[in-house]
Amino acid sequence: QVQLVESGGGLVQAGGSLKLSCAASGRTNDIDHMGWFRQAPGKEREFLGAVRWSFGNTRYPDSVTGRFAISRDIAKNTMYLQMNRLKPEDTAVYYCAAARYNGYAWDYWGQGTQVTVSS
Repeated sequence: QVQLVESGGGLVQAGGSLKLSCAASGRTNDIDHMGWFRQAPGKEREFLGAVRWSFGNTRYPDSVTGRFAISRDIAKNTMYLQMNRLKPEDTAVYYCAAARYNGYAWDYWGQGTQVTVSS
């Protein structure tokens, strides 16, 4: 099992920045990819990006390319999401996830952290 804990959420003004963290514990050697998602009230969960854990290569959807960036610290078993030029529509609960085999089927999820962007 892998446990994931997000942190770093909060209230930020539009145009500001925020950096989220996702700390992994347990069977971290099983992790092949880690990713970020978000879900706003009444909306479906949205994929924000993923990193291949061992190699560090990342991928993002077009919707956040250029504003959001994923990084990781293998020694700390922690993934980060740097979010810049935030907009009120970025308000959501942000989740991290881990996959054992690829970056498309997610096996473990964190509990989420709230990000609120005020206008």
